[in-house]
Amino acid sequence: MSDLPATSAVAAPAEDEAKELAVRGRQEPREISARADLVLRIAVPTFVLLLTVLAWQLYVVFAEVPAYILPSPVAVATALWTDWGTLYPALLVTLKITFTALILALAGGVALAVLLVQSRWIELALYPYAVIMQVTPIVAIAPLLLVYVSSTQTALLICAFIVAFFPILSNMVQGLKSVDHNLLNLFDLYGASRMQTLWLLKLPAALPYFMAGLKIGGGLALIAAVVAEFAAGSAGAGSGLAFRLLESQYRLNIPRLFAALILLSVTGVAIFGLTSLISWLSLRRWHESALKREN
Repeated sequence: MSDLPATSAVAAPAEDEAKELAVRGRQEPREISARADLVLRIAVPTFVLLLTVLAWQLYVVFAEVPAYILPSPVAVATALWTDWGTLYPALLVTLKITFTALILALAGGVALAVLLVQSRWIELALYPYAVIMQVTPIVAIAPLLLVYVSSTQTALLICAFIVAFFPILSNMVQGLKSVDHNLLNLFDLYGASRMQTLWLLKLPAALPYFMAGLKIGGGLALIAAVVAEFAAGSAGAGSGLAFRLLESQYRLNIPRLFAALILLSVTGVAIFGLTSLISWLSLRRWHESALKREN
């Protein structure tokens, strides 16, 4: 009988070690599967891109397509390299307008959403005009703004702000209104103030909606900055990539036009990637949209 405690004491670490090995055995296939999924996510789009560029190059070479109709990828890359001194300052102007408009839209959209949710009267008074501002075509607003503002850059900034503002506002309002009513009743039961309910419950619950609005607003701010510049007809050294697109078209410099288009596309993808990363970092520990299924 005296040997039983010693035997159980020896068996306990062995059982713990077996359980730990079993857990590791289940985790390792998941980690391998996650790494394989990441490799596929990178490799497949890269392969498709390389295949598309190769087909484009072969078509231009064998069909002998003139460069003023469809330049080859080599010609576009050459134009991107040789005209970088012209395209890079224009890219900085477009980026400045885009990110400034996005930051203003984030601040204004969140602040107005909080006001609309806190007061039914404010929502009835202001939300319809926000909808009207959103559905009005930006190409109709840009020339009109040039009459009332001091500079073209300010007009472009306002246009980009208007387009990026409403998705953030509407998503934030929806998020603030989607709080679990049981949790609201619990906060009321414990006597929480309106500010405590807003700060501790409504804003955290609306974070996924805010992140969705951020990803949408980032892309729309870039689109609006380019479209507004087309409509406003800006020109000169302080112009963005939209002017360089028009300039290249008028001069039949199609390789530079394609190079500018590629810069815009890469910029849009980078903005989407940055906003997606911010969303993932904010939600990865607690929200279902960023958590992986365990089964």
